[in-house]
Amino acid sequence: MNRTHLPFTLEQLVIFRAVAYDGSFKNAAQSLYITQPAVSLQIQNLEKQLKTILFDRSKKQVQLTESGNLLLRYGNRILSLCEESSRALDDLSHLQSGKLILGASQTTGTYLMPKIIALFRQQHPNIQVQLNVDSTRKIAWKAVNGQIDIGIVGGEIPLKLSKILDVTPCVEDELALILPQAHPFVKRTHIKKEDLYSLKFIVLDSGSTIRTVVDDVLVQNGIDVTRLKIEMELNSIEAIKNAVQSGLGAAFVSVSAITKELELGLLSWVKIDDVTIKRMLSLILNPNRYKSKASESFTNEILTLFLNSI
Repeated sequence: MNRTHLPFTLEQLVIFRAVAYDGSFKNAAQSLYITQPAVSLQIQNLEKQLKTILFDRSKKQVQLTESGNLLLRYGNRILSLCEESSRALDDLSHLQSGKLILGASQTTGTYLMPKIIALFRQQHPNIQVQLNVDSTRKIAWKAVNGQIDIGIVGGEIPLKLSKILDVTPCVEDELALILPQAHPFVKRTHIKKEDLYSLKFIVLDSGSTIRTVVDDVLVQNGIDVTRLKIEMELNSIEAIKNAVQSGLGAAFVSVSAITKELELGLLSWVKIDDVTIKRMLSLILNPNRYKSKASESFTNEILTLFLNSI
């Protein structure tokens, strides 16, 4: 197809996506290091060429119209393919450098992936690594849309996405029962299942992956989760750790999230008789996406990296 017949340019797509994600023409201009009038002109020209309105400008923050949402979905795929083709050409040229875009769910991305990336960079110092941390669902969508090379997630992947992606169980992540140092249970090596009913728990919201895993395992071990005393719900692991450290209650968190606190003696990990709570972390890949040498190296080394980081 002749270029003059194309409905938009890649530059217009880049600017359109920036406005969509940044929420305003001003913010998009700043992120792209161009002037605000230049952004406005490009969007106006794009809307003229497509004969549709892409943004609702009647509110303080510009919002995508139905047409805008549709273009954003396809625009992400187009720009991802452009980036992918560039990396494929780099690989073909046998360069000693590369770029790896990783995605990880919240707890895994916050506490485990920085250690893994550091180990990977020791072996491959010239590979640039970018990490996106988000919910399992959003990371799965980014893998489908070609926005990441590899995802490492601990939550349940939506069925329609799991049919598109290659999902490989990778390593187990243990969840620990943590208590403040002053709690009397800390003096024991193990506590009984029934002792859980006497604790006050600080938990993540009911929709979180970790809370679902904990409840499921406890139920499987004959523990009535409806009898557990929920002291408070918080929306971050850091907030939960601080609350436990302050003596407000007990909590279940990933072992990877409490390494520093255990070493410093700020929290205690107490085991439960005959109960071990683990969740499986999975590696997700889009089989239709070009697999760069950087992503191949990471995939081949992932298990060793995990084991060395624990």
